[in-house]
Amino acid sequence: MNPLSRLIAPKRVAVIGASGDPSKTASRPVAYLRKHGFTGDIYPVNPKADTIDGLRCYPDVASLPEVPDVGIVLLGAQHAHLAVRDLATRGAAAAIVLASGYSETGERGASRQQQLLDAAGSMRILGPNTIGLVNVTDNIPLSASGALEMDHFPAGNIGVVSQSGGILGSLLSRAAARGIGLSKLVSTSNEVDLDLADFVDYLADDPATQVIALYVETVRNTATFRTAALKAAQAGKPLVVYKIGRSEAGARAAVSHTGALAGADRMYDALFQQVGAIRAETFSDLLDIPAALSTARVLNGRRVAVLTSTGGAGTLVSDSLGVAGFDTPPPDEATAAALRALQTGDHAALDRNPIDVTLAGLQPDLLRGAIRTLLASPSYDALAIIVGSSSLQMPELMAGAIADCLPESDKPVIAYVSPHAPDVAALLTQRGVPAFAAPESCTVALQAMWHAANLKPQAVASAAQVIAIDDLPTGSLDEAQAKDVFARFGLPGVKEVVVTDAAGAERAARELGSNVVLKILSGEITHKSDVGGVAVNVSPDRIAARLDRMEGDVREKTGTAPTRYVVQEMVAGGTELILGMHRDPLGTAILLGMGGVTAELLNDTTLTLLPADGGLSKSEALAMVQRLKTWPLLDGFRGRPKADVDALVDAVVAFSTMAAQLGDRIVEAEINPLFVLPQGQGVRAADGVLVLADPAATEARA
Repeated sequence: MNPLSRLIAPKRVAVIGASGDPSKTASRPVAYLRKHGFTGDIYPVNPKADTIDGLRCYPDVASLPEVPDVGIVLLGAQHAHLAVRDLATRGAAAAIVLASGYSETGERGASRQQQLLDAAGSMRILGPNTIGLVNVTDNIPLSASGALEMDHFPAGNIGVVSQSGGILGSLLSRAAARGIGLSKLVSTSNEVDLDLADFVDYLADDPATQVIALYVETVRNTATFRTAALKAAQAGKPLVVYKIGRSEAGARAAVSHTGALAGADRMYDALFQQVGAIRAETFSDLLDIPAALSTARVLNGRRVAVLTSTGGAGTLVSDSLGVAGFDTPPPDEATAAALRALQTGDHAALDRNPIDVTLAGLQPDLLRGAIRTLLASPSYDALAIIVGSSSLQMPELMAGAIADCLPESDKPVIAYVSPHAPDVAALLTQRGVPAFAAPESCTVALQAMWHAANLKPQAVASAAQVIAIDDLPTGSLDEAQAKDVFARFGLPGVKEVVVTDAAGAERAARELGSNVVLKILSGEITHKSDVGGVAVNVSPDRIAARLDRMEGDVREKTGTAPTRYVVQEMVAGGTELILGMHRDPLGTAILLGMGGVTAELLNDTTLTLLPADGGLSKSEALAMVQRLKTWPLLDGFRGRPKADVDALVDAVVAFSTMAAQLGDRIVEAEINPLFVLPQGQGVRAADGVLVLADPAATEARA
């Protein structure tokens, strides 16, 4: 049995620092193990007691009759490492360290945390500053959480990993109150050793777990998290993530627009998107979404039947669904006829959706008939049932009627409980019908089921040709130098000529044969428009005078006169995009969005993290393009010529390959604008930023 298995499903548990005083937190682990039916051996350790809770108490770890699988360490931060060392010496698989006062408190605490790690040797550590873990599947609570005071919590197939100990207890108690069954709950907290990825990896193999929910403060190791999350996805186990810290100011000062557009939270979006995780937008979603996914029912379309016996509540649900892009069509004629056959009279609204079947809440047979009819209907992919106040009178009958119909279809069935009736909602959830107290939660649940049904395995990029880079310059390159590097990786630029004076500019403009763009060339001034360093649609006859004026404007605003300029062809008929890269502790991401001078104003962008071993694949690049809100502009919106999307995809792949190959040498890289011309005419890089670090410096850091 591996260390994680011995930690999560131990046969022998030592509790170091256990107390016999029920008023103390240190009494809880032993009490909870006994209360919730742990069948293994419990070894309290305390030199000042002979027995605790009727169990023999041992003076130290060395005195234990058997090697414990896991030790719960209840000592303070100044002494916990001693218990960890003793457990490691005895051969325990893991220690759970509950004490606080470690890295969360500063430098001194970080030193204590390292002391813990050193004391453990090869033994694994959960924590410190953790509340522990609860193996609901096997009735093994290894925790001091007060949430374990409850007499019973339902076992189910949802695993929970939280970087907050308090949140673990919150989720356990909330899930129990709602009838949502959990399998394993783990608080990783400071993660001196075991972290999120270790437990995602474990739960991906756990037969009792089908959905994994994460409460995330930070991802400390992107590579291992990505590997574990992809393993869960390949095992068919959806990953639901609630990431706090959205309001954190993530954008840093940068010479490119990309740094401002790609904040820290957006990098997490890119990571979760890459591994197929579903991001919970609110804390309540962290239970709502797994509750829906745990049914393992597959949503194959976006047409939802709303069955109600109370009109207002049905409208609330259908309205929320409509806002999210779901369709609530009226029943087809055959379905409507079958519904009409169930109930006589003119008081039922059966030709519209919501489908209002009066008295369904009071007549279980009528409810069964309506549910069976809608589940069998080819017009619907899912069913949302409105549970009204009549359910308060006989909840068992109603829950039973709905549950009876579930085996007849694999379509998702959810419920909105309109009155405040948590017991009714819990009963429905326990019967296999995820029940929600808010209409918007129904939409969130179905949206997550749609996402889970449409997850695709991560594409693998084709092997890219290695480009020679030994001769590249370092520092902030000017635009022409940057575009030369881009071209080396297969990104075409506009036609242009570098000049140093007015006469050269005039000759270049005449060679290009039409009105042109004139820009200063400078590695230090990247936002050229801000200092008067850009002029568009300049004729050959006027370019000399325009250059003289530009020289004066730039000198006035910067204190330095430019010495080099670039004369470029004017590009017409294209769509301006921005293509950039952004690096932060999570990794390197490629950014694509609507570009030009309004890039930050429009903020229509999407991010994709580079894989560990190269650039993006064509399918990943195409997915980026299609995620843009302005994608229709590229796809022939209202008669507009279709853009050369194939060339754009190739450009994104080429840019990502450059970012992957140059690695840490790239400090900043961006093309803005990248003109995407009409279909068959390709793309053109019209401006570029590239800042390259000295290779020797990057090697030294490595």
